Amino acid sequence: MSSSEERYLNHPTFGMLYLVTHAGEGRDVYATLYAQKMFFLVVLEPRGAQFEVIPYLDARYHAERNLARCRRSGSTELAKWQALFNQTFI
Repeated sequence: MSSSEERYLNHPTFGMLYLVTHAGEGRDVYATLYAQKMFFLVVLEPRGAQFEVIPYLDARYHAERNLARCRRSGSTELAKWQALFNQTFI
């Protein structure tokens, strides 16, 4: 994903979700765009997506791990992920 790209999904009940962080193993954490602070672990599949509601602290844990991975690898996307972390969790 390029640093200027934002990803959104439409949840059938909760509406628009935005990408918060990668969670590894083909999973991503998304949050509700309008009704703040609901988090979902999402697996995209060829015929749709699987949504699992996760607690705030689990979502934050995944985001912190993603930031640590970016720091270790020297990723050029660190600033983007840090800004999303700050926007979502601080």
